[in-house]
Amino acid sequence: MAKRLDSRSLRLFLAVARTLSFRQAAEALHLSQPPLSRAIRELEERLGTPLFERDTQGVSLTDAGRTLLPFARRMDRLLDDAEAALAAAHPPSRERLRIGLTTAIETSALRRLLAPVEAAYPGATVAATDSSPRLVRQLLAGRLDAAFVALPVAAPGVDLRALGSQAMVVALSASHPLARRRRLALADLAGEPVFQFERARQPLFHDHCQRVFDAHGFAPRFVREPEDHHVLLAEVATGRGVALLPSSFTALRRTGVAYRPLAEGEALAVGIGLATAADRPELGASLEALCSGRDPAGSRRPARRAAARAGKP
Repeated sequence: MAKRLDSRSLRLFLAVARTLSFRQAAEALHLSQPPLSRAIRELEERLGTPLFERDTQGVSLTDAGRTLLPFARRMDRLLDDAEAALAAAHPPSRERLRIGLTTAIETSALRRLLAPVEAAYPGATVAATDSSPRLVRQLLAGRLDAAFVALPVAAPGVDLRALGSQAMVVALSASHPLARRRRLALADLAGEPVFQFERARQPLFHDHCQRVFDAHGFAPRFVREPEDHHVLLAEVATGRGVALLPSSFTALRRTGVAYRPLAEGEALAVGIGLATAADRPELGASLEALCSGRDPAGSRRPARRAAARAGKP
């Protein structure tokens, strides 16, 4: 008798359960959304029960989904452990380069950094797009060789190199009276609902932002920020709130959304970092040189290792 559960189906389920967004889960898995939705429906049919509630408000787990979730997480950890053990015993070819990209920075900005790396390493592939803390965990588990992450991020045991930073800008409805101004300050937003990401997604950067808010006496009504930035911009366009985003997101043009520079944008800046395994400093130095437009053969600067970066990027 065929089993109703398999590791692939459980990983697809877990990706949707983590994000509660079929779109974001599909991006993280490097799939288009229809095949992912179809695979989840087929899994639900095999199990004879729905795992997700789907409505206009979003996606949520059913009772059956919540029952399955801890088992899926346990399976995922076991597979990670197995891959890490195999990687330690039989290291993969150095020609193969698995790279992760943070979702905190707009993809096109990271692709510009990635282009010279892909040119120098024909075997380089984007193996994951996720939050920076999750990318660090995948790196430590041996599932990634390098990752572009948002700073600050807790990264014990990882070689972490700062590549640059992006100031924060304001995204607001194009019909909002504040959109008539060329430049805004936090004080201008004090009476507005402001989208804020959950601390669990990027704890150190969340705390950094909170310190800047406190220093400026900024305490608006915060509303939960959707993880999917396209959903977030749709909410901004309808006037549900304003958002503070890294400047690279101005590349996402959406009808009804205006972007304005923020006076405190540099103070709130998010850093862009390159993370590699601590035992591969030569890889970190080579990739950093490529991203900076230098000859990797001339890069011999010692790696900077970070257990935690709690200050400004």
